[in-house]
Formats: sequence, C-alpha cells, structure tokens
Amino acid sequence: MNLDEYRREARAWLAENAREDDPKAFMARLHDAGYSGITWPEQWGGQGLTQAEERAFAAEARHHNLPTYVFSIGLGMCGPTILDRGSDEQRARFLRPLLRGEHVWCQLFSEPGAGSDVASLQTKAERDGDGWVVNGQKVWTSVAQHADWGLLLARTDVDVPKHKGLTMFAVDMHHPGVTVKPLKDMTGHARFNEIFFDDVNIPDADRIGEVNDGWGVAVTTLLHERLSISAGVGMSGQRDNPVSFEALRDRLDTADPYVRDQLVELHIRSRALSLFNQRLSQETRAGVFPGARGSAAKLLLAELTMFQADLATSLAGPDAVTDDGLSQAIALAPALALGGGTNEIMRNIVGDRVLGLPPEPRVDKTVPFKDLKVGTQS
Repeated sequence: MNLDEYRREARAWLAENAREDDPKAFMARLHDAGYSGITWPEQWGGQGLTQAEERAFAAEARHHNLPTYVFSIGLGMCGPTILDRGSDEQRARFLRPLLRGEHVWCQLFSEPGAGSDVASLQTKAERDGDGWVVNGQKVWTSVAQHADWGLLLARTDVDVPKHKGLTMFAVDMHHPGVTVKPLKDMTGHARFNEIFFDDVNIPDADRIGEVNDGWGVAVTTLLHERLSISAGVGMSGQRDNPVSFEALRDRLDTADPYVRDQLVELHIRSRALSLFNQRLSQETRAGVFPGARGSAAKLLLAELTMFQADLATSLAGPDAVTDDGLSQAIALAPALALGGGTNEIMRNIVGDRVLGLPPEPRVDKTVPFKDLKVGTQS
C-alpha cells in the first residue's frame, strides 16, 4: 500500500471510529485496525511500519479528539524503555497489552526530595528471597489513578554513589501495598498523584535491566520522555487545544495585521519543532541515539507552550479569563516548564552535553549515598 492509500484508509477509519469512548475499548480497536504501535516490531505487538506511516496517521489524528491521554506515559516512555532494555519475556508479557489498551502505565521517578535530582531518590527496594520489598513515596505521577502497572526506580544499594545504587522495576499498581492519592493543580483538576509503597512485593522477574544499573535504564526512559513530550505522543491532537495555532486562528480577528503576524510566528515555531522532532525520531529508528538533543526538544516545547499561552492572553481579551477551556489551558502552560525536567535543568544538559560548556561543580559523584544529606535524609 502506498502512503496516499494508507492515509486515506486512516482518515476513513478515524471518521468512523474517532469518537469519545471508553479509552481501553478504543485502544483495542485502534490496535486491531493497525494504528497502535505503528513503528514497533510486529514480534511484540506493533505494526512494523515506518516513520512515514506514523506521521501520516498522526496528521489525520490531530483533527480528532482521541481518548488516548491515559496511555501517553505507557506509549511514550514505559513501553519504549521495555522495548529497549527489557528481556524478551518482559517484551512478550507487557508490550502487546499496552498497545491494545489492556494496561495503563505510569512512571514512578520523582519524590518529595528528588525532583530535578532524581538520583537522590530514597524509595528502597530490598532483597527478599527471590524477590524484592519496596517502601517509599513517589510524587507528581501522571495517570497513576488509572494505572495497572508502573515503571519504578528504587534504591537498592546505599553504600555506593547515588547514581550507581538504583534499580528499575515494573510494579503492579493493584498491589494492596500501593496507595494512590490525587493532587490538584491550580486549574482545579487532579492531573498528578502521590503514591505510597508499603511492603510492596515485586518478583525479580519484573526487574528491568541489571541490579544497580537502574540509572542507565532511567536515562533511556528520560530520553523517551523528553522526545514524547515534545512530540505529543499519546495526546489527542491539536483540535482540543484552545491555545493551538488552529484554535487561535479560528477565535481571533485575522484581519488585524498584528494578529496575523503573531499567528505566523506561532506557526513557524510550531513547524520548526515538528521538523526537529521528526529528525530526532528518524535518527532514533536508524540507530542514532539523539542523546541530550531530546532535552533541547523538550525545552523548545515548554517555551512554545508559554508563547502560545502569552499570545492567547494578550489577544483573546476577556475570553482569556471567562472561557473555561482557554483559561485552564493558559493556567496549565507553566507545567511544561517543570514536568519532565525544568527548563533550567534542560538548559544545563544542553550546555554540558550538546554545546560542550564546562559542567557545574559536583561534590557528590563519588560519595556513598548513605553519607549524603539529600531530601529528607539527614
């Protein structure tokens, strides 16, 4: 099938099926139609197609409100990490159910005392026979209230420097020792959660990667996180985004030359980011690791989102306050400058690893974690 035929078939399928629905039922239909995991290997439940088909489908999907948000973490971060770093048994067990919407995943990294400095986390996983017992707390976790599984980074050795004593696990979020408590943001919605782990048993078969190599696995996850955030993986497109170019163009008086100039600027910035994301995605599929340039993409999206919000605030007039959807989008915009790594951290990463600037002084790289005063540890 050529690309034009593929796009026509995708358009027709979306016209028939892209309606508000139970998210898990929709994902099952999406997968069975061949539109979930488009570039993932067929062996693990994907379609085995190319970036061209994925971009073609995404171009059609952006015109619809797809009920796929709860799968964004799994599709953009957890699934790709298991694909890259998991065992064949784990790939076979976890990936197809993720792509069909049978399982929702969340990412369990940040803690009250370990946000930008994730490696300072204190949640512990201790050996218990053939498995592990986890105790601790995570916070700012998206979609955890819906999750069946979570990708958990925990400390397994306090006698080595903080980056060297971490291990990654897949954790069953329905375990009786897992407690999820929603957190409301300033929009009034509970988009994030805090999670408590009390004697949660994890079999060793659910360990992702080697013991104490969790930081290496986490770097893989963080790369996918920044790429997926910047590319909008798992999101429902731009139709329901009230500060997108399309929405502002339809709302504002485009006869005004100043409005036209600002919308052109927004279009240019959006298009440039889209092309940058395409390049990174193509390189990744070709085996070229984007590395810290994924942080640049995430930083560009955060700045674009704030530009959109500022533009909407200055041009929409009273609607910026009275229109509930628009006002919430404006209020939510600063979140992208924090979630997935702050803009300041992203700039540090780009400066150190892309531009080759001198890194900031580090006094903790060789100190055993038990001797550090981090977070709530004293």
